[in-house]
Amino acid sequence: MQDVIVVGGGLAGLVAAQEAASRGKRVLLLDQEGSQSLGGQAFWSLGGLFMVDTPEQRRMGIRDTHALATSDWMGSAQFDRPEDANPRRVAEAYLAFAAGEMRPWLHSIGMRWFPVVGWAERGGEMAHGHGNSVPRFHVTWGTGPGVVAPFERLVRAQEDAGRIRFGFRHRVTHLIVENGVAKGVRGAILAEDQADRGKSTSREIVGDFEHRAEAIVVTSGGIGGDHERVRHYWPEDRLGKAPKRMVAGVPDYVDGQMQRVAEAAGAGIINGDRMWHYTEGVANWDPIWPNHGIRILPGPSSMWFDALGTRMEAPYMPGFDSLGTLKRILSTGYEHSWFVLTQKIIEKEFALSGSEQNPDLTSGKWREVLKGRLMSKGAPAPVEAFKAHGEDFVVADRLEDLVAGMNKITPQTPVSFEKIRDQIVARDAQVDSPYCKDAQVTAIRGARNYRGDRLIRTAKPHRILDASNGPLIAVRLNILTRKSLGGLHTDETGQVLRADGSVFEGLFAAGEVAGFGGGGYHGYNALEGTFLGGCIFSGRAAGRAV
Repeated sequence: MQDVIVVGGGLAGLVAAQEAASRGKRVLLLDQEGSQSLGGQAFWSLGGLFMVDTPEQRRMGIRDTHALATSDWMGSAQFDRPEDANPRRVAEAYLAFAAGEMRPWLHSIGMRWFPVVGWAERGGEMAHGHGNSVPRFHVTWGTGPGVVAPFERLVRAQEDAGRIRFGFRHRVTHLIVENGVAKGVRGAILAEDQADRGKSTSREIVGDFEHRAEAIVVTSGGIGGDHERVRHYWPEDRLGKAPKRMVAGVPDYVDGQMQRVAEAAGAGIINGDRMWHYTEGVANWDPIWPNHGIRILPGPSSMWFDALGTRMEAPYMPGFDSLGTLKRILSTGYEHSWFVLTQKIIEKEFALSGSEQNPDLTSGKWREVLKGRLMSKGAPAPVEAFKAHGEDFVVADRLEDLVAGMNKITPQTPVSFEKIRDQIVARDAQVDSPYCKDAQVTAIRGARNYRGDRLIRTAKPHRILDASNGPLIAVRLNILTRKSLGGLHTDETGQVLRADGSVFEGLFAAGEVAGFGGGGYHGYNALEGTFLGGCIFSGRAAGRAV
């Protein structure tokens, strides 16, 4: 008989299981996938963590404080609903954690971070609004696998000690509830499948199971792999009409099934209409899962045009306001947009999301980083591979040929060569002027004031149409599904609440299934690095509460 059942073997589940076992609890960890998928979506991530006032920041000359981070978070979250009380409390608790215990604790279990702190989601409008005032995105050495590894190591040690057992290929379909208290789970045992991590696996049922425990912790992830579910929750009043075509930032088994099981048993779900999707998605030329999309992590210099060929205005520039840009793109009635850039920009500014797209950082070795990013010709090898093979990329020496290539990709929405040319010429005329009125050129100069951006992230401003900076590159950008910002309603400890706000005894939740804590601790907007951070923080809270 186990004391705790954890449903979901991703990052939040590993943290919750480890914390419970370290307190002497006997834990059963169930997951519908095989052991090769332990760590869930965190494995595929870049490994970024939102932390505040760290040694890494201070070494880069960044002055950050708990108060500034709180101002940025609350300006981004814009909590405005009665049900936001618990999400706000979790956010406040996470901010105290991120500015205090987080880094020393993670360092003590073996994590280390790349010395240049990234400046993600910069906002770009009002000081009291959305965005990070300073760089806070700490990339873990080893990327996503480097985040998962310390917790997997701890969990495996607890397994060896007899305090944690695994039930892989166990798909939970029902919560056992008796007299209003969660008492256990039942479901189907799926056929063994040795498919590589991220690949679709068999749903053949070979048996069933039932397990009981004093506490159930749901850590089963979000809904990003089920695009119909995403469209069901899509907030058309805030973002515009839901896209008909999206690329998938997560495998197809990230389908929200366990969230629906909990809801059917009486758990409350809040903020389902809050979500986080990216506008810089490209189809993976070498896919791992169906409809696999990769996000471009752009520096600030690429010119960004909507589907009609109109350059997008500030703050809808690369790296500034993800959801604002999503709304702006969809306002055209189309679902794609375009980057236009030069070889010099792609070499310095383009990165790709995901551990597998950053083998140098994933290796955790300085030699590989230097070889891959500073000593090689061209952009990093994964970026050059997309440029050569990606269906969304066009490369040309002349702008006329570039626009022709763009229109070949999207013949249903051709853009005008003259319109594109005139906007680039106008932008180029501003580059050499110290009295520039172009907001993006001003933003590029501002970015280069930060040492980290100037060293490795932001190209020196130059004319797009100067042939010496070429060739020219265009990239069709697609909407990429990624994260659920709402979910199961919990308190600060991870205790699940019912739809009426009362406690659902015996049931806890953490990670994305709970909106990364509380049912949506981001509010309406994320600041990046807060997804892995939220999984760690909420998983720890639930593991300590059961």
